[in-house]
Amino acid sequence: MQTRRTFIKTSVVALAANSCFNRNAKTGYNAHGLPVRRLGQTGVKIPPIAFGTGSRYCAVENEETALGLLEYALDHGFYYWDTAAIYENRKCNIVSEERLGKILKNRRSEVFLSTKVTDRDPDAAMRQIDTSLKRLQTDHLDILQLHGIFSVEEVDQLGKPGQLIDILYRLKSEGITRFIGFTGHKSATAMKTMAERYDFDTMLIALNHYRKGKEAFEQEAVPAAAKKGMGVMVMKVIRPRETVETVSPKDLVRYVLSLEHASGAVIGMDNLDVLKKNIALARDFTPLSRKEMKSLEMSLHPFFNGHQLAWMRPDYIDGHWA
Repeated sequence: MQTRRTFIKTSVVALAANSCFNRNAKTGYNAHGLPVRRLGQTGVKIPPIAFGTGSRYCAVENEETALGLLEYALDHGFYYWDTAAIYENRKCNIVSEERLGKILKNRRSEVFLSTKVTDRDPDAAMRQIDTSLKRLQTDHLDILQLHGIFSVEEVDQLGKPGQLIDILYRLKSEGITRFIGFTGHKSATAMKTMAERYDFDTMLIALNHYRKGKEAFEQEAVPAAAKKGMGVMVMKVIRPRETVETVSPKDLVRYVLSLEHASGAVIGMDNLDVLKKNIALARDFTPLSRKEMKSLEMSLHPFFNGHQLAWMRPDYIDGHWA
């Protein structure tokens, strides 16, 4: 019978054996005239908006339409794609990674690809990563992220010998993934601790979803990641409109892209009109002034004090949507 450590070692070796990826290999990233930004110290330049393939994208039931959005995004400069192992629309039997795989099998070198592992048990996590690679029809990732950091206690557990941090380091050294990162939207302290304690390349973080003074994502977690040279991506950018309908989606995106340490924003897109507007926003982006940012913050006061949105609740899981 295999021990956990033997299983992990065998799994890593098997993944590496199946990978022909060379981290110095040429890529086919093409921004098609869009401005690009550095993703921290990774050396990779990305468009300011990444194509998020979570709940909004999984809500697109027509497969031809969904695949057409990916093709259009890639053909117009949005080559950073963000997905996760548990991004699914179970009601419609839609799996995000499988959809992406249908495009990636022919255009892998053109896409900067990020997915996320949810399982914390090392054995289960390795199986989940293997499944992700098969669904995505690729033998390597650009970023592999720990999905949803919730507490400092979890941060402590993840770093014990043989646990998931160790596994991510190994997968990176073997070339299964170029970079490693983590995501979160619950605890600013946990996110800050993750950035300071371990050697990650990227952070994907939600901003402004708790009232100010309760969780200092923008004031503490983001600067801690930037100090380590990490690329900082922002999510849940449009969500304030769930409580403040008068705010402009364009202004919300411009707000996060105007932040000092933000490399870009991951935005879910569910139709061609929204996709085209985001492409135009990225192409013509101008940062908000300090006065404009302050004014926007004041208009979001009802949002900062909200507690009823599903993704703000302690039991929320970012995936497996009904």
